[in-house]
Amino acid sequence: MQVNYHLVWILKRRKKVLVGDVETRLRQIISEVCQENQSNIIALEIMPDHVHLFVNVPPSVAAHKVVGAIKGRSSRYLRQEFPHLLKLPSLWTHSYTSFYCWECQ
Repeated sequence: MQVNYHLVWILKRRKKVLVGDVETRLRQIISEVCQENQSNIIALEIMPDHVHLFVNVPPSVAAHKVVGAIKGRSSRYLRQEFPHLLKLPSLWTHSYTSFYCWECQ
């Protein structure tokens, strides 16, 4: 049995900064975190001010752990690598939205 999640989270103050090289780097970070958590990306859409991630997660892995790891690592790395992001008080909001469906095999 696998669990598919549609996860959505937004930037603090909906700043439109997820473009160009920032978007590319965020894709890399999300991919790394998902691999580390044995999660397979089904679809990933990065908008300038929010992220949609449709991901297949093992039942033993909680969605909030994946989102927390992505948000934590991406905030740290993106702010180190792109100094203009340091002007923001924080990168992500504290919340996220999650929709799930079970897929029996």
